[in-house]
Amino acid sequence: MFQYFDRIQEILNKVEVSEASAINQTIDLLTEANLNQKGIYIFGASHAGILAEELYYRAGGMMTINAIFGRELMLDQSPITVTSKMERLEGYGTTLASTIPFNEGDVLILHSVSGRNPVTIDLALAAKEKKVKIVALTNVNYSKQITSRHSSGKRLFELADVILDNHGDIGDACCSIEGIEQKVGPSSTVVGATMLNTIIVEVTRKLIEQGIEYPPIFYSANIDGGDQLNQQLFKKYEKVINYSL
Repeated sequence: MFQYFDRIQEILNKVEVSEASAINQTIDLLTEANLNQKGIYIFGASHAGILAEELYYRAGGMMTINAIFGRELMLDQSPITVTSKMERLEGYGTTLASTIPFNEGDVLILHSVSGRNPVTIDLALAAKEKKVKIVALTNVNYSKQITSRHSSGKRLFELADVILDNHGDIGDACCSIEGIEQKVGPSSTVVGATMLNTIIVEVTRKLIEQGIEYPPIFYSANIDGGDQLNQQLFKKYEKVINYSL
């Protein structure tokens, strides 16, 4: 009945089949990171950063996910065009990376639909120097048809250990409407959130199968005892948590 519902379901069905291997690889990486007390990080610029917020500090989410935020890339900037300028500023991502305690064996999830902008490439290159595993959530077809804005000439998918392809349309919006050339309705947020939450659910399942009685999953602060349970888990996993409750 609604075009956007239909198109998103079509993309999700394709992703579930086509990206099963990459999703499983990511599940394995995050499971191993949790078992071996390695850091897990996620970053996206501007709207891509919505998925960093999605995985960070929420009930049912994984406590060991550390979001990387760049203040100048947040959507409360004014004028909003500042965010576009900053994500294209080479060196800014390197500065962000210098504030993160990356170690060998850590995992960094980078979300960029186009995969072309310097801030994300900077972070990927800096993390790879420290032997961090890179998971790229991107649109491979889209990215292959454009050039990098980074001096290395690299796009995100070319730097990744695992590529999660969101299979969206070029330009991200996915619904064509007669009378307007520009498509409407971006797909990357809902599809990316579905992929990443699928991964978190399956990582939790694997941790329990490995004998972890209390995996690092946030309890709702709005249920009785939730705050206390979260504090107990936070203390248990604090070695790989780089934020404060």
